[in-house]
Amino acid sequence: MQKRLIVWFWPVLLAGLLYAGQAAAFSLRTPEQTGFLVNTGSSYDPQPGFGFAQVGLVALYDYEQIFSHRAPDPLKFKLEGSLGLADDSRWRAFCAFNFFALYYLDALQTQKFRPYIEAGAGIIYNDFQVEGQGLRINFNPQAGIGAEFEMADRRWFGALRTHHVSNGNLHGDNRGINSILLQFGFYFQ
Repeated sequence: MQKRLIVWFWPVLLAGLLYAGQAAAFSLRTPEQTGFLVNTGSSYDPQPGFGFAQVGLVALYDYEQIFSHRAPDPLKFKLEGSLGLADDSRWRAFCAFNFFALYYLDALQTQKFRPYIEAGAGIIYNDFQVEGQGLRINFNPQAGIGAEFEMADRRWFGALRTHHVSNGNLHGDNRGINSILLQFGFYFQ
């Protein structure tokens, strides 16, 4: 029974995400910022670790554009989509779609430096599995600190995050992967 539930869960979840993404695409206003990102990181659990790198796109929205309730001005909603490679004894591919609540720490900002904290989750597909992982489609919660800064007439950002991959016990084998991720990028606008 549990295996049958798992087999049906992923297609239903993906169909729901596609529907929600399509609905969101029609209802969202233009993002405040869009940009390019590069993530690099290394797993620390399970041992021995493996490295990975991703490239992707980011969109930053005012929180109230997404959710119809009042929110503090420093609160933003961030979407990220990325593709990457991992070196798990050979090069393997993965892709991820994540959403974050991002909160600017305005009390610490200067004219050219604006720190923030962020946390979120998403879905990640790994073209590989560590021993005991069970599924290739997994959840991807993350949390970190970062900052935006002005340099060479462009707005850049960087962040340091904890990064987790697991299937949330949807499969009997749920060996997670824990990593540290470093992100850099810039905004187009």
